[in-house]
Amino acid sequence: MKGIIDLSVIQVALAYIFVVFVLIVVKRRGIHREKEIIVSSIRMTLQLILTGYVLQFVFDNPNAFITIGIIILMELFAIYTIFKKFKGKLSHPLKKVIAVAMSIGTFSCIVYFLLVVIRINPWFDPRYFIPIAGMLIGNSMTGISLGIHSLIEGMTVKRAIIEEALILGATPQKASRTVINNAFDAAILPTINSMVGMGIIFLPGMMTGQILGGADPTTAIAYQIAIMLGILGSVALTVVIMLKLSHSTFFNDESQLI
Repeated sequence: MKGIIDLSVIQVALAYIFVVFVLIVVKRRGIHREKEIIVSSIRMTLQLILTGYVLQFVFDNPNAFITIGIIILMELFAIYTIFKKFKGKLSHPLKKVIAVAMSIGTFSCIVYFLLVVIRINPWFDPRYFIPIAGMLIGNSMTGISLGIHSLIEGMTVKRAIIEEALILGATPQKASRTVINNAFDAAILPTINSMVGMGIIFLPGMMTGQILGGADPTTAIAYQIAIMLGILGSVALTVVIMLKLSHSTFFNDESQLI
């Protein structure tokens, strides 16, 4: 099987024609997104170049402390991104719950997936550890964001229904069961939809990258199946922990909705 085709700087530069095309479209339509498109394109380019050099160094100098340090940084940045997305809408207890859910949910799934399913050796091999951990953390972050959005919206919109149920004697858990279930559904649905269309409607990024890199398609498929199941488990576990712990932050000691 042929190896990967190396891209020269000129070949990569030719891909920016798509950015020019989008700029022309938004300009002609009067959609004022030129600045965002240019900034995001430049930022994406610089970030990926920097990441490439960092990963090259890490892969050439495998070290357990560096690998763990990078995973912790990724985790902290994911938690910070969630806080920033919901700036002003999260209570202090709810922020702690999100941090705990992200840490426990993703770390446990990363350890199980890499050491039990993939069985990497050495256990801190950054070539496997960092990209796979990134996929689990990134997708869990998206799941938590969707779940939190649905949870806050549900507690607000259905406040009267929940309070009525509490007055009639329901526990906080029973009174808000529908909101909790809807939040879990909102968080997990994108992952399920992605799994349904995978392989027929589109080829996922990890599988595509492996095939382009010269890997056998059956090997790429085996990795893709395993990683999607890992993502499903990580998203589900993280969201379940978040919903389980966050529930009490919406009620006071007298079981009243705050």
